[in-house]
Amino acid sequence: MSQTSDSQRLMMYWAFDERTGASAVESISQVQDDIQYVFNQAEFTESCDPQWRQGVMGSGLLFDGYSTYIAHSVNEGEPNGKQMYRSALSIGVWVAPRSYEWGSEGKLSAIVNHHNMNRKQGYLLGMYRHGSWSFQVGLEGGDWKEVWSPDGHELPKNEWSYVNAVFDGTQGEMKLYLNGREIASADLPPGSRLAEAVNTELLIGKNNHSSLLAEVFSLHMFSGILDELKVYNRALSEEEVVASYRHVLDTAYGGAHPPLTYDEIKLDRTPLLPDRHRPQYHVNPPAHWMNEPHAPIYFDGQYHLFYQHNPLGPFFHQIHWGHWVSEDLVHWRDLPIALAPEKDQLAPDGIWSGSATYDADGLPVLFFTAGNDSASPNQSVALARSTYSRDGDSNLVHWVKHAEPLIVQKKGMGVFGDFRDPFVWKDHDGWFALVGSGIEGEGGAALAFASQDMLNWTYTGSLFKADIQKFPYLGPIWELPVLLPLGSDKLGVNKHLLLVSPVGKGADVEVFYWTGKLDKQNLSFIPDQEEPQLIDVGDFHFTGPSGMVDPKTGRKIVFTIAQGDRTSELEYQSGWAHNGGLPLSVYLRDDGRLGIEPIEELQSLRGAKRLSLRDKSLAEANMLLGDVQGDMLEIQLEMEPCSAKQLGIKVRCTPDNEEETLLYYDWNQSMLLVDRTKTTLHSGEKCRGIQGGKLELLGENLKLHIYLDRSMVEAYANGLKSLTTRVYPSRKDALGLEIWGDGELLVKSMDIWEMKSIW
Repeated sequence: MSQTSDSQRLMMYWAFDERTGASAVESISQVQDDIQYVFNQAEFTESCDPQWRQGVMGSGLLFDGYSTYIAHSVNEGEPNGKQMYRSALSIGVWVAPRSYEWGSEGKLSAIVNHHNMNRKQGYLLGMYRHGSWSFQVGLEGGDWKEVWSPDGHELPKNEWSYVNAVFDGTQGEMKLYLNGREIASADLPPGSRLAEAVNTELLIGKNNHSSLLAEVFSLHMFSGILDELKVYNRALSEEEVVASYRHVLDTAYGGAHPPLTYDEIKLDRTPLLPDRHRPQYHVNPPAHWMNEPHAPIYFDGQYHLFYQHNPLGPFFHQIHWGHWVSEDLVHWRDLPIALAPEKDQLAPDGIWSGSATYDADGLPVLFFTAGNDSASPNQSVALARSTYSRDGDSNLVHWVKHAEPLIVQKKGMGVFGDFRDPFVWKDHDGWFALVGSGIEGEGGAALAFASQDMLNWTYTGSLFKADIQKFPYLGPIWELPVLLPLGSDKLGVNKHLLLVSPVGKGADVEVFYWTGKLDKQNLSFIPDQEEPQLIDVGDFHFTGPSGMVDPKTGRKIVFTIAQGDRTSELEYQSGWAHNGGLPLSVYLRDDGRLGIEPIEELQSLRGAKRLSLRDKSLAEANMLLGDVQGDMLEIQLEMEPCSAKQLGIKVRCTPDNEEETLLYYDWNQSMLLVDRTKTTLHSGEKCRGIQGGKLELLGENLKLHIYLDRSMVEAYANGLKSLTTRVYPSRKDALGLEIWGDGELLVKSMDIWEMKSIW
């Protein structure tokens, strides 16, 4: 609600008190402004209104950081087309930022703006990196003037701030106020006039000169809640600013500053729950972008898992550490962001992948890749400690970064400039770390480091490196090295598992592994065989590995990202990108090969059992399958080939088989394959072709353990390999199943369960 004294002095006023709907009233003109929002007309989920939240007075409008904004038409010129000027302008608005942008091209994330930078016209109020903010105006004569918040007066995340910006051309000054106090000013020539922006819309939540990322995503968008936005055609005095601030406090909060709960401003997964392609029992962020999950750790009865996350939208930019917690590795809860870029000399430009371990007192610590574009290289290894010893919070919500990087790459320490993704573990001999890099002219490498106190580290050389002359697909750089103990083989030899992700020119971006021996004294790895192996034979849907030894069970568990394989346009429309794969238990089999199985806790998601059959022919099995449909299923299937040379199962089939996805095994080629040539009729989706890889069954029947979770398809074959893929059928009736083969076969057993959502 506005004060009575304001009513004759306002140019524009948005109270944002609608609470529902896709428009907001500008109260002076009584114009209903449309609110742009990606789900106003949703393609894959249910259409819904923009997100309204509790404001400081009535409701406020939540801007999602990439799609939400308001465009308001203004009369910026006289009827004869002459340029208009103003001698005064003031803005007042309540702001609760949720995330800060990176600040591409030096542009502000606009709160409200009506400016043309090319002509140096208009005005802009917005935020910049790490919560700094600025008011900027174009003056008569073509000058552009700016006033900035000083250090210590940033706009805090997840809190309400009252912001005022004042342009007083007559007196020759610009001022910023924060919560009723003047914090900055800039001098202008007395008698200055603001040049109105011609042929330009006033935008709320989006910069008039927003840059495009991937030709789709507008940068410089506001992320957070706005309320009580007022634009005045005069210069407010300090007394008026204070009175406006106190009016809200005294009217609604007994004189206290307005509170804001985290639940009110956090990313909300509710609009995405009906999305027909978004997985429901695979871990994923509430919304927007994620890449690899990492840093799994068990503490005080709970598992913690972190992930690379952009809270601003479903695109790769301004990476934070998201955070989940679980008691069973299956049912996860969203927690606040654990680590974010801050205004420091450690990691102002990104918090990239890393790992978790324990300090000398058994408390969790995080090792991460600190992104600092002002340093060379721009990647170093840094540390964050939990505040558990002070607050006793077993959810480990709060983390404090160690002020200096712990490991800084020097010349001769791998490929200079590629130095990231620390994997750190602790044992009775101290702390050890692997860092992804490469060796010039040789290929990717996992660099090894050792420490006795967790803070001071010694470089010991390469734990293991690629031979790209023999195996060019291993690439010049390795990311995300992971080393896990596997225990002793039949001969009593202690074995380890080394996982790496090649990147760079010529690299096959998959997760490769070796089993072998760890030479602890020299920190080197001796593989059992020279050629690397794949855990997953899908195409780029099983990447970004991390791992842990489960203290509860001793299991070795691997986590991955299941990439979405969609265009930027479809990720924009969907509001999310990527999810985690199912946690895998890895172990050394009696035959010396690596065994993989989804963790047994996933059985807790089983709902109704839809089918159980034994020893049926293809025709008999398909007759029984006729009544089974679903896109959230667990399937266990064993098939004997008889005369068939290719056999498998079709999933996500339409009744007329116009859309279908075939998972099958080729006995002649010893290949596990997926055929997606008929997966979707949607012209924008990329899921096409046939993918797969080698799988030697050595006389065994084909045993498939399949998880369907909307667009996710994961098939585990004989405990040896997985095939992870994505499917985006265009038709909602693509829910059927069908056994398939090119000859006679026997379905030895088949069990199917419905699966429940974890959210």
